Parts: sequence; structure tokens; C-alpha cells
Amino acid sequence: MTRNIIIVTGASSGFGNLTARALATAGHTVYAGMRETTGRNTTRVAELAQLSADTGIDIRGIEMDVQDQDSVDAAIAQIAAEQGRLDVVVHNAGHMVLGPAEAFTPEQLAQLYDINVLSTQRVNRAALPLMRDAGSGLLIWIASSSTRGGHPPFLAPYFAAKAGMDALAESYAAEIIRYGIDTVIIVPGAYPTGTNHFAHAGTPADTARATEYDTAYGELRAQMADRLAGLFPAGRTTDEVAEAVVTAVGTPAGQRPFRIHVDPSRDGSDVVSTVADRIRAEFYHRIGIADLLPEHASR
Repeated sequence: MTRNIIIVTGASSGFGNLTARALATAGHTVYAGMRETTGRNTTRVAELAQLSADTGIDIRGIEMDVQDQDSVDAAIAQIAAEQGRLDVVVHNAGHMVLGPAEAFTPEQLAQLYDINVLSTQRVNRAALPLMRDAGSGLLIWIASSSTRGGHPPFLAPYFAAKAGMDALAESYAAEIIRYGIDTVIIVPGAYPTGTNHFAHAGTPADTARATEYDTAYGELRAQMADRLAGLFPAGRTTDEVAEAVVTAVGTPAGQRPFRIHVDPSRDGSDVVSTVADRIRAEFYHRIGIADLLPEHASR
């Protein structure tokens, strides 16, 4: 097996932490990016160091605030200095909010877009020069079935941001493939447990405006989590998202699937994505740029 040098963003908890651990267990050198490594995440860094010492796997916490270009640049420079290369970037950092769309301020939407979309641009600008110089690499984007599936209301700012990230990933895929850099979009469904997504979700700043929705939608909002959980089949866990990333990394370059859905609740995102990816592939053929498509551009 080829040992890859990997950075996972937003790896202090949730999908990111699980993914970093799974990749390291699979034999890769993994940098678990997180902010405040000498503050609130000190224990997370210590846990990973202890795991590495106990098991012999190579996993390291690294300071990386994806909302700060200097922090991102410093992290990527450290990896390059220590390893001489960077093979894989896993764009996982993100944040969720819950509440009526109208009650969120424009500034809140901008902040959510910054975390979920602009963060990937900061990391790409730091990491891609290394990959382009090497003539190889892999970008993995942790997307969301909400961008195309039967998504529920009261998560609009998050869904809009994830849709923006998905669109950015598609464009990047065509713009970096001639450098030998693969793209894989992992599409998790709504996991009611196993991450801090819902527990740490943000709320509208305009609380008075949010309250105005209580009469018409209060009961529905209170039941939404249970309704989503009711669709989720027993025996499925968030570990399978991490395993999908491990599989993508372990697949030979040029043969990786463009999009991998991991959606136990089956909200229909895979159906819509199959059609959308096929239409995009057909359009690329029509305008004579089919070489910008990965081998498995559509299913």
C-alpha cells in the first residue's frame, strides 16, 4: 500500500476526527487540522498523540484555522517541511445552523459561507502548488446530500453553503485534472448521532424574527430531528463515512469514483447527482473538453 501524506481539516471531532483516525489506521501519515491546539483543543491533540504512541499509527494534530489564511499557509508549510510533499487534502471543516432562514442576518450567512466554502479556497491555494509541482494528488470534499436530496426546511443557510462548496468542487475537478490531481466528492446523508453537527449548530441572531415563526412552524421544528431520525436505519454509523474516504484514498489514481454517496436514509441525492453528473459529462463531450473528465465522471 502507498503511504500518503494527508491533511484533514476540521478534525477535532465528528467526521473529521473519525476520518483522520481511519486514514492513519490504514497506514497513512495524517495531519489532523484544528484550531486552538494550545487552547480548547489541547486534549484532542494529546489524544491523537497518545493514540499514535499506543498503536504505532502516524497521526498528528496540527494548528489550522481554516478561516485564517496565515494559519492555513503555516500548516501546509509545516507539512511540506516535515514530509517533503502533500498527497491528499480532505476538505471536511464545516458548520451547521438551525432556524428560519429569514431570522439569520446576512452577516451570519456570510460567516457560514466563509466556514464551509471560503475555507476550502484558502486550503487549496496553499496546497495545490505542491500537488501541481508533483504532478499528482487528491482533493476529497466532504459534501452533503442536502444539496440535491429531499432536504427539510430550517437549515437553509447551511444547505446553501454546502451547495456552493459542491459547485466549487466540480469546477476545480476540471481545472486540476491535467496536473494529475484527482477529485472525489463524498456525500454523507443526515446522521442523527455520531457527530456534533446538530448539537453545536448555530441559531439565528434575530431571535425576535425567529419567534414569529413559532405559531405556524413551532411544532414542526420541534419534531424535525425525530422525523429525520425515524428515517435512519438501525446499525448504520458515522464510521462508514470515514471508511468511504479511506477507500477513495486507497483506490489507484485515475480510477477513483467522482462522487460517493453514503446516505442510509436515502433522501434521493444519489439519483439527482447521477443525472447531473451525466449531463455535465455529456456537455463536456459536446464542447470538446472530455479530457477534463475523470474516468468515472458519471455513473
